[in-house]
Amino acid sequence: EDSGLCVPYLNDAPGIYSARYSAPDASDAQNNEKLLYELRDACDQQRDAYYISTIALSDPSGQIHIEAEGCCWGRIIDEYRGSGGFGYEPLFEIREYHRTFAELGAGVKGVLSHRGRALQRFIGQLRLLFN
Repeated sequence: EDSGLCVPYLNDAPGIYSARYSAPDASDAQNNEKLLYELRDACDQQRDAYYISTIALSDPSGQIHIEAEGCCWGRIIDEYRGSGGFGYEPLFEIREYHRTFAELGAGVKGVLSHRGRALQRFIGQLRLLFN
């Protein structure tokens, strides 16, 4: 399960509504433009943003045996950078890399992303479960 993009300055919006932030059938460009508009007066720290992903393994009765969460923090920049990716990735910059998700290769993004981090933790717990 993914959180979508969460911006604390916007009360964690767009969050689970990320794909339809500006309208029910919105394009990525429309959603990005609304996000930039909402952040037009935000200073540097107010542009912080994150994604969270949670992976769980349950048995048929619904009992959860493994649950892992991954989080990826960055910030929303005010210009599009990069040609890869989708959604908010051209605006979501990983601070320590000074690159947006759209500028990073799939291998790097796979390690740094919320999904990648959750999966790493999940695999570690899965190994423990079966050892």
